[in-house]
Amino acid sequence: MKRRNCIIIAKKELQGLFSEKTILLAILLQLFIAMFSSFLLVGLASMYNPDSISQYSTIKYPVGVTGNTTSPLTGQLASSDNFVIYEMELGTALAALKERKLSAVIWIPGIEEYSADPITITLYVIQNDIQSSIVNVKLKDALLDYEDRLRKIRQSRLEFKPVELILPETNPSSDFYEFVYGLLIPLLVFMPAIISGALIIDLITEEYQQDTLETLMSTPVTFPEMIWGKTAACLGLVPVQSAGWLLLLMANGIAISGFVPIILHVTAGSMVIILIGALIALKYRERTNAQFIFSTALVVVILASLAVPLNPANLIVRLSVDSIGPVHWLVLAMVMGVCVILSYLMTGYAKRVEGKVI
Repeated sequence: MKRRNCIIIAKKELQGLFSEKTILLAILLQLFIAMFSSFLLVGLASMYNPDSISQYSTIKYPVGVTGNTTSPLTGQLASSDNFVIYEMELGTALAALKERKLSAVIWIPGIEEYSADPITITLYVIQNDIQSSIVNVKLKDALLDYEDRLRKIRQSRLEFKPVELILPETNPSSDFYEFVYGLLIPLLVFMPAIISGALIIDLITEEYQQDTLETLMSTPVTFPEMIWGKTAACLGLVPVQSAGWLLLLMANGIAISGFVPIILHVTAGSMVIILIGALIALKYRERTNAQFIFSTALVVVILASLAVPLNPANLIVRLSVDSIGPVHWLVLAMVMGVCVILSYLMTGYAKRVEGKVI
């Protein structure tokens, strides 16, 4: 097998990829995520933990207080740096809330703090609104403080001593830490591998479906050389994209250790996925069937790999935070061994198919 012929095929396929809109859109989407990762972190983190974004809001929100406006809760809200309090009737306040002149409305019942009756406070906010999420978080702190005040006033009525819970202090930045290193980085670096695996199927099956295979075989290029040229084109995209995503994340202020080992692991893992895709394409030769089988096989491979403690995602996370020793080189050697076996199988199968094509 001549290396020069493989390089010629790889260059031809890489030039053709620039006309594939689907591939370009996928790359542009990843580029957008990597470039604006800092901005996306705030938005995505707010979806599962609104507390994480409340610290970024420094404005005062207008809040309407109705009912018992002489309650200590009213004074507590008025003294807060987060709210501007307006005492008004409930109907007027709700009308102002609908017109977004207020961020929230609180109704306080006229029950004395020393009364035996429970004090139920009603909070009105706008549904499905980002600002309401922030206001909820800030009001929660004020309401919890008022709850503590009521507990102290009414503690004489307790018939037993409550168990005191001492919880460790939480770090507000931990949510971003888990999201960046546990999800964003593995997702970005492995996405090119999955795309290249699907791409090799398209590159091989299109030769069958467009009846260009016999024309290509009339050149000095052999069938295994053609397959390896397409494989090299798909594999060459992975380290370039992964390195680009990591550099853009680092430019956004995200510290990433183990830059070179991450690229090596992602490239080796991508080689396995691409070779599996190439074998499936050679077997089925029709794009739809091959893509379906590849997708199913990919799910099985991913689930099987996740069952191993040192799975690819775990390796990337630990390499990113520099919490893994030299054991990852052993894992890399094992993956490279799998690549050698699959390469041997693909070359042998391509030679068998070559006889049928010619």
